[in-house]
Amino acid sequence: MAGAIVAEGLRKNFGSVEALRGIDLDVASGTVFGFLGPNGAGKTTAVRIFTTLLLPDGGRAEVVGLDVVRDAEALRARIGLAGQSAAVDENLTGLENIEMVGRLYHLPAAEARRRAGEILERFGLAEAGDRQAKTYSGGMRRRLDVAASLVARPDVLFLDEPTTGLDPRSRIDLWAMIRELVHEGKTILLTTQYLEEADNLADRIAVVDLGTIIAEGTADELKDQIGGEVLELHVKDPAQISQVGQALSGVGIGEPSIDQEAGKIRIPVGADGPAALLDSVRRIDDMKLALEDIALHRPTLDDVFLSLTGHAAEEEQEEQASSGRRKRGRRQGQRRDA
Repeated sequence: MAGAIVAEGLRKNFGSVEALRGIDLDVASGTVFGFLGPNGAGKTTAVRIFTTLLLPDGGRAEVVGLDVVRDAEALRARIGLAGQSAAVDENLTGLENIEMVGRLYHLPAAEARRRAGEILERFGLAEAGDRQAKTYSGGMRRRLDVAASLVARPDVLFLDEPTTGLDPRSRIDLWAMIRELVHEGKTILLTTQYLEEADNLADRIAVVDLGTIIAEGTADELKDQIGGEVLELHVKDPAQISQVGQALSGVGIGEPSIDQEAGKIRIPVGADGPAALLDSVRRIDDMKLALEDIALHRPTLDDVFLSLTGHAAEEEQEEQASSGRRKRGRRQGQRRDA
């Protein structure tokens, strides 16, 4: 094992559910590694194992050369973690929150306070440092959470979906901070369900689905797996989108991906994009269907995910949300019947 974060055959089960099914990783030092996949793919489970919060059921993992099980205590002093929800005490001030984390890392009181002041300044929170965290905006709380993970100057930082719930401005600000940290030599493992985020930040990306890494490479390498171009159509009348999808069956090198809500259809068309474009226009015209727009473009990571899994990342998230709603509905119905 040589990288800053390495896993070999990492497995984890929760009862009959296989959360991780033998994951292999090798993350180079001083890089951002994107762990991309929908909710339930196994991203957070892997992070919890890497940060010693969860024991694996099989395989092994090392971070900065330390085994996550055997060397757990020593490893905790070398890593930082910002989870999916900002782990701040709302009744403490920003300064007190970071100072508290420093004390938990066994920093002397004076050093913890000095370090807290430095970090607040760096993350643009110095003016709000004496305010209670409950008065902070969502973006400020997220920045405070990431700032606290840096108190002990960790070599490796784990950011588990750090921009979930943030507005676009706060998300861009956090992206800039991540780039600065990598420029300073930090290694960052970033889990995300946002394809654009992985595309913008990650040096390498692993696509995870159902506890398995199904592809790995740079963003460009993953996009090159599809090859050629993608045909994207926006339907004028969303009620006609299924008809348009049927009309385009067989065009290109894959079946159409239909986003009903957005009225959008995407089809990987390979190297012969112009011919596919003309064929599509003829078919739609023959059926007297109307389009808002039609264009060819280079594949995106969303196209990659669709090609690899047969569904877009957002569709998987919505499917899981709908499944959860159906299950809750059944439980509520059972309680009413009882």
